[in-house]
Amino acid sequence: MMLLSRTPRRKHAFVLQCLRFCRSRPSSGLASTNISPESIIQDSFTRRSKFWIPTGGIVATENEDAHAKLIRAGYLRQSHAGIFHMLPLGQKVQEKLEKLIDKYMSQLGASKVSLSSISSQALWQQTNRLEGYGPELFRLSDRKDVPLLLAPTHEEEITTLVAKTVKSYKSLPLRLYQISRKYRDEIRPRQGVLRSREFIMKDLYTFDYSVQSALSTYGEVREAYSRLFDELKLPYLVAEASSGDIGGDLSHEYHLPTPIGEDNVISCNSCDYVANEELASTRLDPIEDVKSDANPGDVLDANVWRGVSKDRSTLVNVWYPASFSDGDINTYAIKSVLPGLDSSLNDSISFWSSTTPQSADSPEPKRNLQLVNIIDYRLGSAFATALQTNSSPELLLPKDTKLDLSTLTTEYITSSADGDRLNILRIHDGDNCPRCESGKLKIQKAIELGHTFHLGTRYSDPLEAHIRVPSNLIEDNTVSNSTGDMATVSMQMGCHGIGVSRIIGAVADHLADEKGLNWPRAIAPFEVVVVPGRGLEKDGVIVSEYLANSQAHRSLDVLLDDRSESLPWKMRDADLVGFPVLVILGKGWSSDRLCEVQCRRLSSVSHVLLEDLPIYINRLLSQL
Repeated sequence: MMLLSRTPRRKHAFVLQCLRFCRSRPSSGLASTNISPESIIQDSFTRRSKFWIPTGGIVATENEDAHAKLIRAGYLRQSHAGIFHMLPLGQKVQEKLEKLIDKYMSQLGASKVSLSSISSQALWQQTNRLEGYGPELFRLSDRKDVPLLLAPTHEEEITTLVAKTVKSYKSLPLRLYQISRKYRDEIRPRQGVLRSREFIMKDLYTFDYSVQSALSTYGEVREAYSRLFDELKLPYLVAEASSGDIGGDLSHEYHLPTPIGEDNVISCNSCDYVANEELASTRLDPIEDVKSDANPGDVLDANVWRGVSKDRSTLVNVWYPASFSDGDINTYAIKSVLPGLDSSLNDSISFWSSTTPQSADSPEPKRNLQLVNIIDYRLGSAFATALQTNSSPELLLPKDTKLDLSTLTTEYITSSADGDRLNILRIHDGDNCPRCESGKLKIQKAIELGHTFHLGTRYSDPLEAHIRVPSNLIEDNTVSNSTGDMATVSMQMGCHGIGVSRIIGAVADHLADEKGLNWPRAIAPFEVVVVPGRGLEKDGVIVSEYLANSQAHRSLDVLLDDRSESLPWKMRDADLVGFPVLVILGKGWSSDRLCEVQCRRLSSVSHVLLEDLPIYINRLLSQL
């Protein structure tokens, strides 16, 4: 039994009660079954010796990133390129994150489902997404040669399910979500779970019978997302976004700013304007046009960026001022006026040569090649006029191409899709905010953690997810068929994703330091680790039981490091794993019965009496 004589008895009433309880547990019948009493006593905490964490054997490298720390700390292991096994520590983090998501989905009134990871290629053809996804889809066939795929997302499946089961408008609004494995055949998996080929996502799908109701649902989801990320205590940004391949005309992204991010998020330093690079714009400065009597040679002093369409039938020249370079080209802006652009190519010149028109005796169908010249507004109208007037193969075509300019249909684009001035250059720090007069734009690298989409009828129309609704409930022009007092409408949909495995990788990167990982309280594998020195193992059990059973504020998720390693070794290991709070039983405990409490993120080290320990730890954790 642990000695408590150095500390006043009143300070340890709970501990003494705990010891008396342990001694009074019934043991009748144990002798006959050869089962020791200790083997059936369930601890209120977790013992490190009974929880598999494969640390050790992996040496830290120079400039070790967070993904390498996750592996070295025993959270995960790579099985194949872009595919990872989640180990017990990583599984604990994932389960806590899923539980947090469940809480906020429940607040929205959403029901949880589990859809199959296998989908039908025929179903995806109905929504015209099969070819759009390209080689990123994992495709397969069964023994009957039925073409299937591993789903990267489930809009088709959930819409088909709801279309077959929901018959009355009274069943709407309907909110269904799942947390499941998704698959994307990334050409270059990188940064561990941040860009992997198999990943965990939460998808919420919403169904309403009117646009007004769907937009109200969209607002509720955004509020729930904000509360969720607030609880994670992450410095997230909410950016206006493009809907991309998912579809719809309203979407927002939730980003975590980080130097390793693959996305650019643009925000204003004066107002609430935040947008991703696809959608961001800037207030354009006025320009002085070149005088009409200027020398054509001076007018045509500009740079050209060359591209090609995905079907290789359209060649693209993008003209911009010579003071900029190809690195300043914004391919999103080009795609806004030429959606078919293949923006994945680093060098498209070789494709210009391969698009040479067929000879007259070629057996292949003749292709009509088009040459599109896109002109940045900064070059002025005089440039566009001079380019059309003085066009020549040397100017419009790359060197050493065998193309005949006379066989090409030539087009010139000088304005955006909505008729405004066409800006095809990337936004830079300090550009003018498009929303306010005084603001300047700032560009930040970021990782996308979540995305909300208002889909409208993007999927309900082709998959015939229709519903009969009283005409007086429809306030918009979405009625496809009306008979008497009832109208047939396509369901208004929304889809709202959160990258579960991506959040794990992003948080690890955001909070890691030179000593190891750090976790927010909400998703830490354990909130507290008790680390006793040698000879104080039984004391560690008492302290762990006390913390796990404390009624102060909320119960604590406690791990006891009961290994026989030295105290400094166990402390270094605890720092690597990233437990939010360390309770160390060392010299202070032996001499004065004081627990040393460390919180690395808060740079806090304190010595606390056992009786005060739960309240003190909860106070620390409330800041994490």
